Amino acid sequence: MSEDQRQQDEHSGEPHDQPADRPGDEPTQPLSGLPSGGGYYARPPTRPIPTPPHQPAYPAPVPYAGYGSYRPLGPSAAPDQRGLPGATWVALAGIALLVGLVGGLVGAGLVDLADGTGRVSRGLEGISTQEAAPLEVDNGSVPAVAQALLPSTVQIIAEYDGKAGGATGSGFVLDREGHVVTNNHVVASAADEEGPILVIDHAGVRHEASVVGRSPVYDLAVLLVDGIGDAEPAALGGSRSLRVGESVVAFGAPLGLSQTVTSGIVSALDRPVTTSGEAGDESSFINAVQTDAAINPGNSGGPLVNLSGEVVGVNSAIATTGGFAAKSGNIGVGFAIPIEQVRTTVDQILRTGKAEYPVIGAKVRTGGEGVEVGAEITEVMPDTPAARAGLKKDDIVTAVDDQPVTDGIALIVAIRTHLPGEEVEFTVRRGDDEETFTLTLDGEVG
Repeated sequence: MSEDQRQQDEHSGEPHDQPADRPGDEPTQPLSGLPSGGGYYARPPTRPIPTPPHQPAYPAPVPYAGYGSYRPLGPSAAPDQRGLPGATWVALAGIALLVGLVGGLVGAGLVDLADGTGRVSRGLEGISTQEAAPLEVDNGSVPAVAQALLPSTVQIIAEYDGKAGGATGSGFVLDREGHVVTNNHVVASAADEEGPILVIDHAGVRHEASVVGRSPVYDLAVLLVDGIGDAEPAALGGSRSLRVGESVVAFGAPLGLSQTVTSGIVSALDRPVTTSGEAGDESSFINAVQTDAAINPGNSGGPLVNLSGEVVGVNSAIATTGGFAAKSGNIGVGFAIPIEQVRTTVDQILRTGKAEYPVIGAKVRTGGEGVEVGAEITEVMPDTPAARAGLKKDDIVTAVDDQPVTDGIALIVAIRTHLPGEEVEFTVRRGDDEETFTLTLDGEVG
């Protein structure tokens, strides 16, 4: 393999043979909320990614940084039943039973959090999230959205490379139990080094936070924040109903400026985006919502919101023009993790402290010269979903479940929108023939 090629091992999830910078490539750079922040780096490809006729061509993005109690009834004296009909006692008994059941369920939720890990055995079902949109669908008012969501938005300051406050980002309040959602890359260094993480709420009050769990693969993390339980949770919406051109609002702390609001539109949907960590050892692949709402270093982990006041994505990456100008930040091309993926990953983290991602057990070319359209399989590991389905080296994957695949990154993104255990259908070009293969996805933690 040449220096300008690398492969992604879909079995291990680790990149291989990353190229060095070459003349003509856009340079890599940290983009974080503070100069010493643990930012994200990326290398765009040296040629535009080929796309099918129905999808416009696009360059690969450059990512940035800165994841009532119940008390049982005891024995007591029997009440005086004179003057109360039998039906009344039946009703009272039913009400008492109902109250006991509800109290028991709420109490079970408290037991989940009692060990201090912030994990909840029933995941999202076991916490008090806000599902109802705070505004009418036809509201159309950015000021109204700002007033509804600012109390749910937080700034995050975390240790990076041994320096307290070395990285900064954003997040949003998930529930009334103290959980906050942000990007993994905002808190990854602090989590690895067991360094301090501070969350600043909308009133400017600082709270200590701990990591419940995080997923480098999906660039998400969940925090448990001490004393923030009274903050208003953000309502979770859906990105699948979004339309290109629809207005959206981004919240966060760009460049450390807390409680900042910017607005724009949905520029594109289902945009394959890849980001990589500072050392190149952690990559995430996002089926992103693209927006021109101003997103800058420090917005990482903040919510992208529709005009009903519902979170539709988590701001995670921006594209830049390269060179010195790249340090200026936003140029109107930002990317957010769709809320559907956020729900799935956060639910897994709440239940176990970890998240799983699907794998097929094959390597795919993600850079350098290759086929014009499609993802080239460069190796198939034995006893994996790819091997069991019959995939071979040099196969060209052109679609996953009838969705066109333009290159290796698009294939990885398409796979990772599914769950381990699900079946997917690959359309493959093998020589001059086109065949279909059905794979049952394996899973790995990451």
